[in-house]
Amino acid sequence: MAIPRGLDPTGVILVDKPAGPSSFAVLAGVRARTRAKTGHAGTLDPFATGLLLLLSGGATTLASCFVGLPKRYLTDVDLSRRTTTGDPEGDLLEEHDPPSPAELEASLAGLRGDVELPIPTASAVKIGGERAYRLHRRGIAVEMPLRRSRVDTLDVIAYSDGIATLDVLVSSGTYVRSIADVLGGHCAALRRTEVGPFAVAEADADRVLAIGDALGRIGMTVAEAEADRQSRAEADRSRAEHGRSQAEDERHRVALQQSGEMVEGSAAGS
Repeated sequence: MAIPRGLDPTGVILVDKPAGPSSFAVLAGVRARTRAKTGHAGTLDPFATGLLLLLSGGATTLASCFVGLPKRYLTDVDLSRRTTTGDPEGDLLEEHDPPSPAELEASLAGLRGDVELPIPTASAVKIGGERAYRLHRRGIAVEMPLRRSRVDTLDVIAYSDGIATLDVLVSSGTYVRSIADVLGGHCAALRRTEVGPFAVAEADADRVLAIGDALGRIGMTVAEAEADRQSRAEADRSRAEHGRSQAEDERHRVALQQSGEMVEGSAAGS
């Protein structure tokens, strides 16, 4: 159904984000138009394009059902240059000859499956209580932790002049920039093409997918999603009663929302 302007639609809005604006700027535009509470199921860096899942109205309470969905990307990796941020916005770290096709394939083979990847310094992960990207901007060097990820697809679509176009299917929370950096390059371009069963080809910022239909596509009913939400809320209360903060215990879920992606004002993932 079409989004009723000025009302409170409940459902999922599929948006094809252009390069340039932050995900939060796109979200704010939808929220201003609908006047509905609006959230997201994973952001994108400003330089990246592609699919954003925006949750509107009552659907925001069910964000946990969508945040953990796997994500698919097309990325152009410049294998002759590494940058400080793993993307075209960072400073140049080094230049070198790109690998041969055989060398590239050998490197890709080692990155498929369950892997541990370094979290980029330009990310929203907290180090000593402060966002890593803020430390990075101040020139403070820190040792970044590794994150366990699942790489189901990492295939070469094209390779020419040191630029490899890769088809990448990864678990949520995986930084595509980290994959590029491990390969000895940086993401020159990045486009998210899928989030779970949702594809960028069906994106339409002027329409809302009813929450029941959206949940059905990921194999859940509204009742199951609500039960999951209540279970998580009860677990949060239980942890709080035992002296463990929700922020500490859910850092993984928060990280999922930053997958490949960004927290406003900071490059946080992808």
